[in-house]
Amino acid sequence: MDEKKLVLVVDDDPDLVEAVSMKLESQNYRVAKAYDGVEAWDKIKAERPDLIVLDVMMPEKNGYKVCDEIKNDPKYKDITVVLLTAVGEAVPTTSYTHMDGKTSLADEFIPKPVDMDELQEIINHYLA
Repeated sequence: MDEKKLVLVVDDDPDLVEAVSMKLESQNYRVAKAYDGVEAWDKIKAERPDLIVLDVMMPEKNGYKVCDEIKNDPKYKDITVVLLTAVGEAVPTTSYTHMDGKTSLADEFIPKPVDMDELQEIINHYLA
């Protein structure tokens, strides 16, 4: 029997974390949760997820920074990172830029509000 794949869901919106977690658990994934970039790193080191769903705009440490740290760490660089981003609409009003997105090493980007079916397809694709 295969070990269930572990997906770490990181977002400062607890409702979104819960919705994504329920969707993934219904698809037979194990789910770990974190609510900011610092907590995400604690979970990554403790449990080494197979895939990370990572929000961009978060307190403590943003998703771009966490993603780049993961992808530049030889121990973790092969973990798939899917960035969730509302940044497209928020660029004019925040310190985030489209360049951050273009230079990020994330494997995939999903705009917010999140299309759960699209997210599910992407996760299934990477963890197949």
